Amino acid sequence: MSEQENIFRPLSADDPDPEITEIESLCMSCGDNGMTKLLLTKIPFYKEVVLMSFECEKCGYRNNEVQSGGKIDEKGVRIVLKVNSSDDLSRQLFKSDYSSVKIPELDFEIPSQSQKGEVTTIEGIIDRSVAGLEQDQPARRENDPESASQIDAFIEKLRDLKNVSTPFTFILEDISGNAFISNPVAPLKDPACTTTYFIRKKEQDHILGIYQPEEVSDETPGIMKKTNPDDFKLEDLEGEVLSFQTNCSGCGAACSTDMKVTNIPYFKDVVIMGTTCDICGLRTNEVKSGGGIEPQGIRIEVKVNSPEDYARDVLKSETCCLEVPELELSVGPSAVSGRFTTVEGVLRAMKDQLTETSVMFKDSLEMSAGTRMKTFLEKFAEYLDNLKPLTLVLDDPAGNSFVLSLTDPLPDPALVITKYERTFEQNEDLGLNDMKTENYNESK
Repeated sequence: MSEQENIFRPLSADDPDPEITEIESLCMSCGDNGMTKLLLTKIPFYKEVVLMSFECEKCGYRNNEVQSGGKIDEKGVRIVLKVNSSDDLSRQLFKSDYSSVKIPELDFEIPSQSQKGEVTTIEGIIDRSVAGLEQDQPARRENDPESASQIDAFIEKLRDLKNVSTPFTFILEDISGNAFISNPVAPLKDPACTTTYFIRKKEQDHILGIYQPEEVSDETPGIMKKTNPDDFKLEDLEGEVLSFQTNCSGCGAACSTDMKVTNIPYFKDVVIMGTTCDICGLRTNEVKSGGGIEPQGIRIEVKVNSPEDYARDVLKSETCCLEVPELELSVGPSAVSGRFTTVEGVLRAMKDQLTETSVMFKDSLEMSAGTRMKTFLEKFAEYLDNLKPLTLVLDDPAGNSFVLSLTDPLPDPALVITKYERTFEQNEDLGLNDMKTENYNESK
């Protein structure tokens, strides 16, 4: 077990030693010293978070919040949940400081950065909204009875949502990508929930403190300087392994990342990157396309019937979704990072990812999900250990994924490759809708 796994342990009510860190902190209410408690934990099927709780014994002031324990994602996330029953109200969710909440049926919105991040439920969001609206109602009834009456009527509409007499839509959007709503039927696809990712606008990047090199001065300390295009030629990159200093994503220590440009036969150039941390032992590897986004998306379906098929080379890009119909398994592009491996390697990476999340089902609330996951993983392991026939589907809107043909240049009967036109939503996810290339050379 790596150091990062030791630090961020699964959240469980039965954990005998949750390893809470206590720090003496200044109370923002009375100015005396209070106590802040920190708990580093994991949310099932999501990521690491930091729970923080402050309490002042002198004045009784309390404050609770939660922050993401990982990095800001490359894209924002928008989660649309159709609340059809009271069970949906109990879904666990994580919202960061940059999350907004909308209920279109009531024209209700909680703006981004108006509340601190928290781990709660759909019902908890409604209850907190009701409590916030009721806070100043006594004074309002005296000074502005008409407004108070309108707010009372709206509060009743919010409370009626908890009866779910009529289904309603719950939208959670986060520009940092750090928002999440639990899936009660995991690892199966959630039929009531739709998750989409979007490219942030420049203004949204600035809110998160992200700036492009051209937006800052070359004299700004700590900012990477522009390089001369002639300093690094393609021939130089293909002929050697380049190394550059980075920080370990697990422990934050300084380490080195190796990078090499290589060519995959019958495909294209790719960039292979690998990082090893000497401090905590964390090892990561990633593959990115060396070219741009293809004109069309690609869907590759490979029938895996033999050990030779399990050994096929596979390039899975960072935009590629994976499916295994025999297991009713479907995962998004972020579940498994971009990599150059084999069919078996991709399948084992999927299983390892699911195994890692399965250890989070420890408390009684997640026992049914834990049982389903255990049964699913046993079935998955049976396929892999016995190399049983199955189908692997790679769906990549960017067109940068690849599976080796065993009969090239003749058609491979076990390989079905379909190219398709991307939808507007897929182009939006890839940032292509706002890309203007007309008269590009003339404007330079």
